Amino acid sequence: MDITKFVQLSLGRWRSQRSAHHLAFAHFEQVISTIDIVPLASDDADVIALCKSYEIAPELATDPFRMTWEGESDWEEEEISQGTTILVPIPDPNEPQKGKLLRDRGYAETIPSVGNYQINEEGVFSLLTPYDRAMAEEKIWFCGDNVRFRVSLIKTSAGSGVVTASFSSEIRSLNEKKS
Repeated sequence: MDITKFVQLSLGRWRSQRSAHHLAFAHFEQVISTIDIVPLASDDADVIALCKSYEIAPELATDPFRMTWEGESDWEEEEISQGTTILVPIPDPNEPQKGKLLRDRGYAETIPSVGNYQINEEGVFSLLTPYDRAMAEEKIWFCGDNVRFRVSLIKTSAGSGVVTASFSSEIRSLNEKKS
């Protein structure tokens, strides 16, 4: 699998159930979310601006997309968590299963970020993203066209200690057309 296939499999509306262990707070959290993943054109102004902000030629971008989410947590029952981010894969020209993933809003910290991804022979997408105060490690894999799993670790910035560990099962909404 390459990044184009991975992104194509990811498009659509997903219902996500995430279980997170916040080790720093000795707290367990459950989050139910709706995630929308839609393709963006390579010549989209936001895609071009994100590439230029990292001094990367926009023509190197492959299959950019926007991810929007809205979720409810049992930790903060009165609040609805929501957000959106643009993600732009930049495949390695020598190794198509590896590359960089540009984000205008990160996962562990809500700042722009660049992670390194790779997709193994089993189709598992792995992403390692350094931030100012943390390091995020994510793995996503499909067990069918409409079911995927995601494991996320938030580590200390040195990568030596785990702060948060989560597991998500995500099911595509079959009532929504795949984009």
